[in-house]
Amino acid sequence: MFKQLFNQPTKTDTLPRIENIKAPDLKKRLDAGENLFLLDVRSSMEYQYDGHIAGSRLLPLNALRSRINELPTDQPIVCICRSGNRSQFACEELAAAGFENVINLSGGMFGWQMAGYPIQ
Repeated sequence: MFKQLFNQPTKTDTLPRIENIKAPDLKKRLDAGENLFLLDVRSSMEYQYDGHIAGSRLLPLNALRSRINELPTDQPIVCICRSGNRSQFACEELAAAGFENVINLSGGMFGWQMAGYPIQ
């Protein structure tokens, strides 16, 4: 609407597109050996006690902004949470910070476990 009114790009027009994938698609990409950085943005308690995807790295959402420099810029980052909501927000934060290849795991760990995929 603002773009139409003022002929100016809105903030979301300038951000990279965020890809959303479901558990089966992520599993296929991992099985194919795709070089993905798995970023789990849940709390440390959820990560430890509810399980996590093998190879994922924990960086709770509340610490993401202050530790964003720890993330790779040369590979796709898949954000993971319990249901896909916090990870969507994490993707938006990363995109706003200039990360160009961010992916949200829709359905999160619920979807991963419902599909019967292994957790650690």
